[in-house]
Amino acid sequence: MIKTKGYAAASAKAPLEPYAFERREPREHDVAIEIKFCGICHSDIHQAREEWGEAIFPMVPGHEIAGVVMAVGSQVTKHKVGDKVGVGCFVDSCRTCAQCQRGFEHFCALTPVFTYNCREKDGTPTLGGYSDKIVVDENYVLRMPDNLPFAACAPLLCAGITLYSPLRHWQAGPGKRVAIVGLGGLGHMGVKIAHASGAEVTVLSHSFRKHEDSKRLGADDFYSTSDPETFTKLDGSFDLIINTVSSPMDWNPFLALLKVDGSFVVVGIPEKPVTVAAFSLIRGRHSIAGSMIGGIPETQEMLDFCAQRQVACDIEVIPIEKVNEAYERVVKSDVRYRFVIDMASLK
Repeated sequence: MIKTKGYAAASAKAPLEPYAFERREPREHDVAIEIKFCGICHSDIHQAREEWGEAIFPMVPGHEIAGVVMAVGSQVTKHKVGDKVGVGCFVDSCRTCAQCQRGFEHFCALTPVFTYNCREKDGTPTLGGYSDKIVVDENYVLRMPDNLPFAACAPLLCAGITLYSPLRHWQAGPGKRVAIVGLGGLGHMGVKIAHASGAEVTVLSHSFRKHEDSKRLGADDFYSTSDPETFTKLDGSFDLIINTVSSPMDWNPFLALLKVDGSFVVVGIPEKPVTVAAFSLIRGRHSIAGSMIGGIPETQEMLDFCAQRQVACDIEVIPIEKVNEAYERVVKSDVRYRFVIDMASLK
C-alpha cells in the first residue's frame, strides 16, 4: 500500500483536518500520481457538508487534480513516469454501456465512479485530491498542457470541461451570440472558452461589480440583470445562454432573450425546482437543456484546446491549512475565480 497524507472531513459539516490513509499499489493498468495542485470546487463544499444527500465519511474531497506520474503498472501504455497528468470528476465507469462506448463515461448507465464520496467496484470508498498521491486507471488519466501554468490548469478538470462541453455541443463559434449568466468560477471559464471559440460573448451578472473583469476575460458586452431595461434591450438576442448560477432565480425573463430556436443551458444546480411558463418556450421554439462535465475524450479535447489557445483559469493559490477559510470565502463568492491548493504545503 502507498502511504498518503491529505485533509478530510470526519463527518458532515466538520472542518477539514489532516488525515493519513493508504492508496492501493498500482495494478497492471494503474498510474500512481504525485499530486501537485488540486482545485476547490463548490461541489466539494456541498458534499463535505452533506448537502447533496447521504455522504461517505471520512471524506477527502477534490476532483480538479494536477500532478506528475510517479509509477505505472506493467501494462500501462498511455502515460509514463514524469508525465504531467490530470484527474477529473470520475476515476472509473462500467466501460460497457452505450454511453461509455461513445466516450460519455460521465453518463454511464451504472453511474461513474466519482473521484471522491463514491465507491470503487470492489466497494472501497474513493478519496480525492486534497492529498499528496492518488492511484487511477490509465484510461481515466488525462494529459495536461505543458505550456500553461500548472496550477491554473487544475480547475480545467471540472470548471473548464463544464463550460467547454455545452459550448462545443451547441456549436458556439463565429457568428454565434452567447450569453454567460454569472461570472464566478464556472462563468469566467465560459467567457474565456466562448471568446477563444470565436463567439460574440455577453456577460449577464446581477451587479456591475465585475464589469471590468468581464472585458479582461474576453467578453464583448456586459449587462446587469438587476436593471429591468436589460431584458427589454436584449430581447431575442442570443443563440445560446449558459446559466452558471445555482442560487434561486426566475428563468423566464432569460428565455425571452433567446433568438428563435435558441437554447438556455443549465450547468448550475439550484436547490429547488424551477417553474417555467410554457409561453416562454413556445414563443420562439426555445429549448431548456442541461449539461454536466464531459467524458474522457471530450475532456482531453478541452485540455488540448486550452493549450492551443492559451486558456487557463484565474486562480488564487493557497496552502492546504487554509482550506476551511477558503470554503467560507467560496460560499461568499469571495474569490476570483478559483482556489487551488498547493500540495507542497501538505506537511
